[in-house]
Amino acid sequence: MEALLLLLEQSSPAQWLRVSRWGYASINTLHVLGITLLVGAIVPLDLRLLGWWRSISLEPLARLLQSAASAGLLLVLATGPLLFIGRATEYAGQPLFLVKLGLIALAIANALTLNLGPGLTGASALRLRIAGGISLLLWPAIVVVGRFIGFVAD
Repeated sequence: MEALLLLLEQSSPAQWLRVSRWGYASINTLHVLGITLLVGAIVPLDLRLLGWWRSISLEPLARLLQSAASAGLLLVLATGPLLFIGRATEYAGQPLFLVKLGLIALAIANALTLNLGPGLTGASALRLRIAGGISLLLWPAIVVVGRFIGFVAD
């Protein structure tokens, strides 16, 4: 595993991120914009699933917010690995990084379970509240853990 991590760190994209004046800053900015788009769309949708704003129809709201969240998630998934390869051995050795990956997997599984299962229109109110509550806990936790990775060394 160590050899693979070192190989990633020595790759051309990783070296570019480390030596380019604007490389890391640009990718990190895109990552933060993706997080903002993702969480900024997910939180109001989760609150609606929990029963807030019942006067607003769920279906069109969900269509709009899920599209925005999906775009944010794609941006995060495209930029996150690039940020990782720049310091792969350091990140892989941090327990918080593994916690972040686990939380991301749980959050995506929660969304897929609901959307590939009954869907928002076919799920019971209880199922919607459970999915919304889990999501509302997981996505902000991912942001917090992700920020801690950059500032807390083991």
